[in-house]
Amino acid sequence: MTKPTTTIPIASIILDEDIYPRKGIDPRRVGIFAENIRDGFKFEPIEVEPDPGKPGRYRLLDGAHRWGAYKTTGVTEVEAVIKNLDGEDPLLYAAKKAIGPKQLTEDEARDTARRAYTRNSSLSSADIGKAIGRARRTVNSYIADLKTITQMGMDIKIFRMNRLGIPQDRIAKRLGQAREVIRDHLAKMAVLPNPPNTDLSKGFTVSQVAEKHGWTEPMACPQCLCMDLSMCRN
Repeated sequence: MTKPTTTIPIASIILDEDIYPRKGIDPRRVGIFAENIRDGFKFEPIEVEPDPGKPGRYRLLDGAHRWGAYKTTGVTEVEAVIKNLDGEDPLLYAAKKAIGPKQLTEDEARDTARRAYTRNSSLSSADIGKAIGRARRTVNSYIADLKTITQMGMDIKIFRMNRLGIPQDRIAKRLGQAREVIRDHLAKMAVLPNPPNTDLSKGFTVSQVAEKHGWTEPMACPQCLCMDLSMCRN
């Protein structure tokens, strides 16, 4: 099915590196495309989305080299498909479009996977892999450290709110998670305080226990319900 196109000024289109999956534009490809344009060759319309922060401007989703060639040849208006991604990550959409003519390099795939997960940690490795042309296991290797940090951050937030006596359903709502996720985290963490408490009973300081177990000091302090360590008096 032919996608509806709109003629828009070339000057209204920007290359936003935050959603561009490649390390840069290949000047050789731009030169080839520019020669094709001068020879009268017609390319497929480029794809853009409205720039959320700049009314009247558009971010490139597909066609960076064609866009560069149009600018080189002095074209002032181009045919474009204006996309409404309806919540789909623009970086991953651009990556899917980019791997059509040429696969992402290993560095580009890794960087795109990490950027996408950093922007939205709810993305699965399978979803990211489908967009960048890599297996789920490969994506897991790309983002393993980021997942660990995200998991640790979630554990700390849940642990603190649970220590404050906040009900699980309210914790879930605050963190944007399903109640089952909170329940599973708490079940996993239920035994965590036992070894630190043993250390504390042997005379170790809160700071020493926190360092030993890789916890924040408020998490290691049995009396502390503070969200801010500077407010702690224990």
